[in-house]
Amino acid sequence: MATRADVEKGGVRKEAGKVPSPLYPQHEGEREWVPWIVPVFFVANITVFVITMYANNCPAHTTARDGKCVAGFLGRFAFQPLRQNPLLGPSSATLTKLGALVWEKVVQEHQGWRLLSCMWLHAGVLHLVANVFSLMFVGMRLEQQFGYMRIGAIYILSGLGGSVLSALFIRNHISVGASGALFGLVGAMLSELLTNWTIYSNKVTAVVTLLFVIVINMVLGILPHVNNFAHIGGFLTGFLLGFVLLMRPHFGWMERYSMPAGSACTSKKYLFYQWILLAVALILVIIGFAVGMAMLFRGTNAKDSCHWCQYLSCVPSARWSCTN
Repeated sequence: MATRADVEKGGVRKEAGKVPSPLYPQHEGEREWVPWIVPVFFVANITVFVITMYANNCPAHTTARDGKCVAGFLGRFAFQPLRQNPLLGPSSATLTKLGALVWEKVVQEHQGWRLLSCMWLHAGVLHLVANVFSLMFVGMRLEQQFGYMRIGAIYILSGLGGSVLSALFIRNHISVGASGALFGLVGAMLSELLTNWTIYSNKVTAVVTLLFVIVINMVLGILPHVNNFAHIGGFLTGFLLGFVLLMRPHFGWMERYSMPAGSACTSKKYLFYQWILLAVALILVIIGFAVGMAMLFRGTNAKDSCHWCQYLSCVPSARWSCTN
């Protein structure tokens, strides 16, 4: 079925099934969007961190026994003592007050909004800088290609997916950060490459490189104080959503724009395997969220059903313990 962009351009009507005139080479798959939602997310994360530090007010809430606030010249924006927060940020009490993910508050006090609010909070400057620059590096390219609605949806839903999986496995610690949403964008990059396989060159190299980056980051996630469940949940959500939201016309369809005007165009816009991947991924996303939410609000502890899963987020060693 031809889109409006395929049929009309400047008031000139083109026949369906024919290659458009070379004067109008653009089509949906080639549109380049001007990114704005990713920069908005960038500013929002920084703004929320500034508000968090203002609310934290380390000099007013920290005693001499707790230690000395870091960068005291910043006044109420000073950071907690390093022994409390080595990432240069607020206290855990402040993060909890402003919306950190806490299992008890989500399940027992019915504060489900924390599943979304936690992704805008960060534990410290180092945490914030790593996430916002990763967001710009990955998100800008994706938004240029696919637009703000699809990338914004993947970002938010991946963050939610990461929060749900975190809450199912982590009960005794708070969780904050946009890492789940960021891993969702990376997962979407991988599925986009797979479902749009025919339009890329050097695709094997691209897949291997992307998988290497993903594996390295997942391995880093098994270090203590890193919530790898948010990474895994966000990645899986974004990976599935990529098949649903980032499908593009295949090579045969796009090639028609380089053919002589008036040539017959018999190729279908999307291939059969793309529709199969879309359908399967959509079903899995719906089932995943439905089952995950049901288990969470019933108070299910996922560790009871998967004892070894704890090692996906932390592997104990002689240097650290995973109990704290």
